[in-house]
Amino acid sequence: MKAIRINQTGGPEVMQLENIEKPEPKEGQVLMKIAAVGINFADLAQREGTYLTRTRTPTTLGFEAAGTVEALGPGVTAPPVGTRVVAFVEGAYAEYALANANSVIPIPPPLDFVQAAALPVQGITAYQLLHDAAHLQPGQSVLVHAAAGGVGTLAVQLAKLAGAGTVIGTASNDEKLNLARQLGADVAINYTEPDWVEQVKRATNGQGADIILEMVGGSIAEQSLQCLAPFGHMVVFGAASGKIAQFSGIQLMYKNQTITGYWLTAWMSLRPQAVAQALTQLIQYFAQGQLKVIVGQTYPLEQAAQAHRAIANRQTTGKVVLTI
Repeated sequence: MKAIRINQTGGPEVMQLENIEKPEPKEGQVLMKIAAVGINFADLAQREGTYLTRTRTPTTLGFEAAGTVEALGPGVTAPPVGTRVVAFVEGAYAEYALANANSVIPIPPPLDFVQAAALPVQGITAYQLLHDAAHLQPGQSVLVHAAAGGVGTLAVQLAKLAGAGTVIGTASNDEKLNLARQLGADVAINYTEPDWVEQVKRATNGQGADIILEMVGGSIAEQSLQCLAPFGHMVVFGAASGKIAQFSGIQLMYKNQTITGYWLTAWMSLRPQAVAQALTQLIQYFAQGQLKVIVGQTYPLEQAAQAHRAIANRQTTGKVVLTI
């Protein structure tokens, strides 16, 4: 079968299309014929060798995919062969991949493969950032950084669905700001403007945002603390800028503020039931027409390197998906 492999870490050029052996499902596993693969910042970091865990090579990148059940391993009786499913898999950038049977979720009719592949990582992340990490309460104000990105487009919508008060989305240009507004953001702010912190405060009657979802890192993260409300929660789930923010505990004391970390990988290993519940809820929202999945660009498997370059250069909006 065809697969995108890396034999060493580095830039997009290390990604090579190779023919490798088709995997066989073991006990408790399902073999999926892949139709669409979601690309995440974690994929880029693994390729570069900068991810939170060591990248072991050679390897096939990717861990979220949609497709059909091709075969069932020993002890697995469902879902039936041929069922359209979405799941976390091992080596998604390939024609076939293995998934644990208990992580495979059937795709409802309104959802196509590309849309389904856009939901697991970024959808679950957006849902858990708001509900499990920040404990969003109705009426609270929410600031979503990178509101036109894969997580951001979903977080804006999910915040409104949960009854948030003022939802503020940030982005770097007018096109992305307009998308945030279309998805329900009450206020859209260009974070490249020098007074963006003051704009957040004005939008929240001088109090600052009750909840901030932060994944830029560096100075943006440090400035975000300046527009966090008393008793507010800032959830850090990445550092897309490649720069680590510096915080001190004393900064949080006077306003009783909280900075929380979020990493989906840990939730998947330590609290898998919560992850499955989040994905089930997301699919229900979509099936009921309450949630839009924004797929900005699709690339064929052979152009995975081009897709990585586009994401790294901030040339994308919404989710980027590989099709097979």
